Amino acid sequence: MKTLLIFVMVTLAIAMPLVAHYGLKLRGKTVKTVLGVNLLSFFGILAVFTVVLWNGSSVLAAGADPAVTSEGMKFLAAALSTGLACIGAGIAVAAASSAALGAISEDSSIMGKSLIFVALAEGIALYGLLISFMIIG
Repeated sequence: MKTLLIFVMVTLAIAMPLVAHYGLKLRGKTVKTVLGVNLLSFFGILAVFTVVLWNGSSVLAAGADPAVTSEGMKFLAAALSTGLACIGAGIAVAAASSAALGAISEDSSIMGKSLIFVALAEGIALYGLLISFMIIG
C-alpha cells in the first residue's frame, strides 16, 4: 500500500507541473506565470508527499541509531547550501558578466572594475561551499 502511494505521489509530482505548463501555455500566459505555477505545484505536491509518508514510525528501523538520521540530515543540509548557493552564483555571474562585456566593448579601460564585479558574484558559490564544510565538520 505504501509503495503504491509513493508511486502515485511521485507521478503527480512529475506530471502536475507539466500539465500546468502546457495548460497555461495554451491560454497565452506569460513565462513567469507558467514558471510560478510549475514551482508551486511541484513543491506543493512534494510537501504533501513528505507529510503523508513521514509519520515517524518508518524513519528509524527497530534498534537503529538516531545519530544515523542526524548524519543524513547534516549531509542534506550541506548539499542544499552548496547547490542553492551555486544556483544563485550562476544567476549573478550571468547578469554581471553580460553587463561587463557590454561595458568593455564600449570602453576597454574599465575591464578591471568589471572583472571585480564578476568575481564578487562568483564568491557567492564559495560562501555556500564554506557553509557546507562548516555543517559537515
